[in-house]
Parts: sequence; C-alpha cells; structure tokens
Amino acid sequence: MSKCREPCRRLLLPVLALLLAAAAGPSSSAEAELVFGFYNATCPIAEGVVFAEMRAILQEDPTLAPSLLRMHYHDCFVQGCDGSVMLRSRRGTAERDATPNRSMRGFDAVERIKARLEMLCPLTVSCADIIAMAARDAVHLSEGPWYEVETGRRDGNVTVAEYAANDLAPPDSNIVDVKTFFSVKSLNSRDIAVLFGSHSIGTSHCAAFQKRLYNFTGAMDQDPTLDARYARRLRKLCPRAGGRGRTKVPIDPGSGFTFDLSYYRHVLATGGLFQSDGSLLHDAATRGYVEKMANASSPAEYYKDFAAAMVKMGRTDVLHGSQGEVRATCGVFVD
Repeated sequence: MSKCREPCRRLLLPVLALLLAAAAGPSSSAEAELVFGFYNATCPIAEGVVFAEMRAILQEDPTLAPSLLRMHYHDCFVQGCDGSVMLRSRRGTAERDATPNRSMRGFDAVERIKARLEMLCPLTVSCADIIAMAARDAVHLSEGPWYEVETGRRDGNVTVAEYAANDLAPPDSNIVDVKTFFSVKSLNSRDIAVLFGSHSIGTSHCAAFQKRLYNFTGAMDQDPTLDARYARRLRKLCPRAGGRGRTKVPIDPGSGFTFDLSYYRHVLATGGLFQSDGSLLHDAATRGYVEKMANASSPAEYYKDFAAAMVKMGRTDVLHGSQGEVRATCGVFVD
C-alpha cells in the first residue's frame, strides 16, 4: 500500500466546520451539477472518511481494490453513475444479479463506508459518490495516482438486470463492439484505451476467456492473435475440462495488484487476457495509445490521462439536484 500523502489532509478537517454547516442548512450547490468539493459545506470530512475506511478495508483484503474500481465502471455504464448497482431484488432482477455482475465483490465495503458516513453526516453523501470516491482510493492505494473526484451525484432507485446484460461490454468483445458500447456513453477511442488500463489490477475466472483458448470461432480453435507461449500458460491454469471453477488468473501477470503501465506492455506482447484487451491492437487509435504507454519511461502521462477519463466517465447520466435520492442504506430491496 502507498503512503497516505494528499488524502491525509482530509482526515484533519475540523469538526467545527461540520457543525457550522449543519446549522446553516443545505448548501445552495445542491441544485448544481457535479463539482469538486460538493460536500465541503455539508460534510467536509466525507472524502477523508471514505479514504480512511478504504485504507482499512484494503489492508484487510487487498483483492477488493480492483473489484471496487470495476464497480464504479459497472455502475456508470448501466443507467448512469447513480448507485443502482448496489440495489437488491428478492426476485433476482437487480443489476447485481445480471451475469456480468455475479462475480462482483465489494458491496459490503461500500455499505461499511456508508454506515460510517451516516453516523457523521446523516442522509448527506450518496452511494453513487461513495462508489466514485472508493474507486479513486482503490487506485491510489494500489500505488496509482491520486485525482480529484467530482461529487454531487444522487442515487437512483431503479435496477434492472437486463440493462446490465445489455450495456456492459463482454470480455469477448471485438474492437467494433467495444467502441459501440463506449460511444453510447460519449467515450471515445482514447478514453477506451485509457480506461482499459484499469485492468492493470485484478484477476479473472477462466470462463471469461476460455473461448479464446478452445473454441474461438466455433471450430474448437484458439484465437490466432493470442501469443502462443502465453496461451500455453493459460491452458495449464484453465484446462478445457474442469477449468471453470474457482481458479483466478491475473489480468496483468506479475503486477496484478499494482496500478502501473505493465498492462500495456502485456497487451502489446501477448494480446492480453481477454479478447477485448487484445482488440485494442486492432484499431489505429487504441493501438497507438497502447504502444505509447508500453514504451513510456514514466507513468506520469498515463496517470494524468486516467484521471481525466475517470472524471469524464463519472459524469455519465448522473442524477443531481432534486433528482433521485440520498438513502441511508445503499443496498435496499426494490421489491
């Protein structure tokens, strides 16, 4: 884990400011769209609390970092960044019940952060904003960049499993499909190449990429763009029979929990773990970015690009002002 650095100053904000804000009533910015420091008046300790909880959570289980980063992406791509990924359904019809989200982890972590904030600033900080801040902190605590997060999102109260199945690009997507999924969210080719760098941290079950190894075109063949030596390693980890169990494979071998540039070097050298990773090499714009980052001597430019892309994605179809709600519990049942 990295040192505290910038986030620590947020832990030292005076309690007096919070008491004065409570006495003053709601901030006029409540009617505004997303801004940096939305909670400065109503809950100035919010980001510090999120960071403190995230640091404790990842000290207990570092593998939750990529899961919480992934949660922000899955939340934003389905009905916008509105916290609806947290909602539950007794009938199994919520976003979290959809196939792309069944392996999602981190729901309890978000609830833990929310419970702490409710003790300090009741009904003030939205679940959607907690997810966005937790994703940023997950990156930073994985030795990645610290960046400012716009806040002011409100929470949605609608969740539909089919929306998740339709709006999230599957791991076996080609570049045309990937660009289609992202363009609907006003994200361009550069954004795709930058945001795919999130795969620098995390693991995957065999089922997400086994088709590449054993039945790429339906003729019991292997993806010809996948590096042969890397494919042999994957076959050992994920045999044709019995490879769909609990085996987890790092998306970025050798650097699976460090947010760095090695993902781009891995994709350029091997074609990546997922077909969608390899698809970045099949488009001039995305391939150019992969090559540039794979050969970069410093992650500074990438960190800047990543921060900008995350802020841009975090604006996707948000609820703000009088829209949506701020609820006391993120994972309430909708039925």
